[in-house]
Amino acid sequence: MFAPGRLTVGLFLPLWQYAGDMAAMKGQTETVRRADEAEFAAVWVRDVPLFDPGFGDAGQVFDPWTYLGWLAAHTRRVSLAAGSAVFPLRHPVDLAKQAASLDQLSGGRLVLGAASGDRASEFPAYGIDHAARGERYRDTFAWFRELTEARSPRLTSPLGSLDGVDLLPKPYAGRVPLLVTGSSQQKPEWIAEHADGWLVYPGTSHTLAGADALGQRAAGWRELVPGGRFKPVATNEWIDLTEDPRTRPTPLRGGFVLRTGSEGLIEVLRRWQERGVNHAALGVQHGSRPAAEVVAQLAEEVVPHFPALAGAAAPEEPAW
Repeated sequence: MFAPGRLTVGLFLPLWQYAGDMAAMKGQTETVRRADEAEFAAVWVRDVPLFDPGFGDAGQVFDPWTYLGWLAAHTRRVSLAAGSAVFPLRHPVDLAKQAASLDQLSGGRLVLGAASGDRASEFPAYGIDHAARGERYRDTFAWFRELTEARSPRLTSPLGSLDGVDLLPKPYAGRVPLLVTGSSQQKPEWIAEHADGWLVYPGTSHTLAGADALGQRAAGWRELVPGGRFKPVATNEWIDLTEDPRTRPTPLRGGFVLRTGSEGLIEVLRRWQERGVNHAALGVQHGSRPAAEVVAQLAEEVVPHFPALAGAAAPEEPAW
């Protein structure tokens, strides 16, 4: 997914929106399988435990870990990304156990976004104070690292106590990459030190000025990274891709969705790449065309300009 000076493309799920009937959600797996065979670098799922009608978006619908496990069994190459797990709502023991298990079973393909949670209505159901999510986020983040990377760690915090036991399995390659989402109630310096990468919101980055602003944010954050080592920046965009490749990028729904042809989308992605963005996750569920058609068009006309990177070979057979 990530390399300096390069941008890759991911696919944000679900491919179409839940509208009250689970039968309408069927058929996504085959489209994801075709994306895995193309040059997409990742497929992304969301973590939305409860449906809030006032929020206007049911989100992933499926539990992210169950769905990622299903996708791991039906793909061979593509990275499996969570965008993002709500860390304050998840106990770190369960979070680490699920993540390391999925990473092992998929042959090391998990990339984990970590968010503090933007749906305040979910927090009372867990008995957690939404206003205190920033501190709980840091504690969960630290526990996750220790549980997945250390042997028999000793931990004590408001989350609990751990001594004389260990968490198994450990990740496939010894570490699950963690991308902090937005600010997650943390200072940029904290994110630069503790995260493996940064998942940022695009804003109006389809414009030249917006792309410049996104690039400045990425560059400013990278200056804070200790030792100046490379840490990737990723973003996402909801698109309504037209059949006519010459359609110019036009924001819809207050800028939430970008209507564009493939040529305009390539231009936007090239701007992002030139400004230091390393991965773009594209969501098609708010578009006007059938998702399978759009994914096929992306695979043919857009993604070859930003192909997945050659890295460690994926296992010939599933890891287990």
